[in-house]
Amino acid sequence: MRIFIDTASLKEIKEAYDLGILDGVTTNPSLMAKEGITGKQAIKDHYKAICESVGDGDVSAEVISTDYAGMIREGEELAEIHPNIVVKIPMTRDGIKAIRTLSDKGIPINCTLVFSAGQAILAAKAGAYLLSPFIGRLDDTNWDGLELIDRIVRIYDIQGFDTQVLAASIRTSLHIVQCAEAGADVVTCPMKTIEGLFKHPLTDIGLEKFLADYRKGNPEK
Repeated sequence: MRIFIDTASLKEIKEAYDLGILDGVTTNPSLMAKEGITGKQAIKDHYKAICESVGDGDVSAEVISTDYAGMIREGEELAEIHPNIVVKIPMTRDGIKAIRTLSDKGIPINCTLVFSAGQAILAAKAGAYLLSPFIGRLDDTNWDGLELIDRIVRIYDIQGFDTQVLAASIRTSLHIVQCAEAGADVVTCPMKTIEGLFKHPLTDIGLEKFLADYRKGNPEK
């Protein structure tokens, strides 16, 4: 399973990359705005900087148009920024049409804002490279987001679809583990959620005991 960081912060991206576990980045206009990145050219330049920070990792860049023609225009513009770019297209009627057109042109697509298995089937049929079910948002509405991941993975396996399942809207470190168990190909989450995987009280206790025992046998002179 690949791990992506969901951010537009170059500092956080570098931190995750330096850990040696980062496989890619997902971002969106809201995350760009959070970093103070506004304006069409500034956003393009920032996407390029992100791509140059992750080696050969995927970088999902989102269109803001909601109509077919606009998605095609933006998708082609985003794809020209860097070979690492994967264009994010929303799960809508026009979005599915755009996914088919852009995929046929060799542009990798991340179909985003997915909340059902039916939507996942449409995206795979249209040729999406990645599919982003939002499990945290589903949980917020008292639906089981992890059950959806498991269901989509099973459907894709049965039908032989090549589309990879990218679990998004990850809220906890436990979500990452559960998505791995469900067979997700990718998870994307904030840095603090990735950092949560390090933590276990027994690790801290064990390390402190090892150090204490060492200090007993090797007192400072």
